Amino acid sequence: MSTPQRFHRLRAVLDRRQPDLTVLLENVLVPRNLAAVVRSLDAVGGLEAHAVWPEGKLPISRPASGGNRKWLPVRKHHTLAEALERLKARGFRILTADPVATATDFRRVDYLRPTAFLLGNEDGGVTVEARSGADELVAIPMAGMGTSLNVSVAAALLLFEAGRQRAAAGFYDTPRLDPAHHARLLFEWTYPKLAALCRRREAAYPPLGPDGEILGELPR
Repeated sequence: MSTPQRFHRLRAVLDRRQPDLTVLLENVLVPRNLAAVVRSLDAVGGLEAHAVWPEGKLPISRPASGGNRKWLPVRKHHTLAEALERLKARGFRILTADPVATATDFRRVDYLRPTAFLLGNEDGGVTVEARSGADELVAIPMAGMGTSLNVSVAAALLLFEAGRQRAAAGFYDTPRLDPAHHARLLFEWTYPKLAALCRRREAAYPPLGPDGEILGELPR
């Protein structure tokens, strides 16, 4: 059962969601890494993540995700080409994280535009296809002997820099989701079982009052 306090908390989170900031993970294999990236994306207000995973379910660690996958879905793509096509069709700029000399320092990139960070797997990094499909290569400068960071750490640095820029530009001050999308997600988050019932009955979600109370009739 939803309380007014919980409802207002859910609405506040939705008000800060950034529908044009995401990650695309290319065959990231370790469940804890997948989960940690999702956790970081949720922390900066991402709406959904994307992952290239040819078969089966994505193995995301529940403890490492902090329960955030409940609020932030991961869209699975069978091929990188498919994922790139869909994201670019939605206006996303693809920034591939790659520690090469020609890459741009990630702190010098504008993240106020629709942005998808493409990160490779733990062993081989990004593929040739990921490099060629990028609009720009970005890198995290390294002063030590290592040449790269763990994928989840790299994702956190990239995402939090994007979040910092967006906060400075006021992106979190007013809702950025389409009002209809915002209302739909708010009902689904507040009343997940009732939302599932409405979908089964092909019925519209009833409107909600200022404290989350249901104002309309539910399907029988």
